[in-house]
Amino acid sequence: MVIGDAGAVQAALKINWAEMPTYNTIMAVAAGAGLLLVAGLWRKLSTPGGELHAEGWALAFGVLGTILTLTGLHMTLTWPLAAGGFPFDNIIFGEPSLAFGVLLLFAGGYLWRRGRLVEEHPERERHLAGLAGPVSVFVFGMGLACWGIAAAGVWYQLFAAPKEEPISGLFADHPMVEAVFVSLLYFLVGLGAVLFPFALGGRRAALGKVIVWAWAISGALFLLFGALNYFTHIGLIVNTM
Repeated sequence: MVIGDAGAVQAALKINWAEMPTYNTIMAVAAGAGLLLVAGLWRKLSTPGGELHAEGWALAFGVLGTILTLTGLHMTLTWPLAAGGFPFDNIIFGEPSLAFGVLLLFAGGYLWRRGRLVEEHPERERHLAGLAGPVSVFVFGMGLACWGIAAAGVWYQLFAAPKEEPISGLFADHPMVEAVFVSLLYFLVGLGAVLFPFALGGRRAALGKVIVWAWAISGALFLLFGALNYFTHIGLIVNTM
């Protein structure tokens, strides 16, 4: 009899899903959509004479901000959210979602009440720079936090899916693949946030373009990845019940 035979069949992974609430699917979709919209609004505001339709942006920010605030707040305050493991998810997904959600809610509320003023202001970039200047300190800090998450993702090889998860599980033996992919998304989000205070008011147009592209690319990928996870996470639950 050989102890620890390498050819022994491993026991199938079983997860007690009652202790593993997982809803970073809708968080990823909402965060991706939010980043795309913020990038789009930045581009529209930097285009002289373009119509804004502030109420539409306010509604969109309100919807996404509500989702991200509620889910992010619950994940942030419930420690650990998943008693079965992965307590770092509270930090990686919960706290950035909460921060982004609250920012979207307040931005949406302002546009809902004062959107017409923004539309008609002769120097609306300068006007909004004065409004966003104080909160840009927090945006800058969360940008650094996103870089910290990106570094931790690569350093500790986080985000790798188990073999039981469809599609993503194909890279289970190569954890750096998903670690680098997700960490790159956080790096791009952080890049836009770190540059945000220095590009307000159109003072540095080149920085504004970098922000738009960083948030547009990361937003599109977060949205698509979150949508894909609706299939992969359902498959993981079915395969591990």
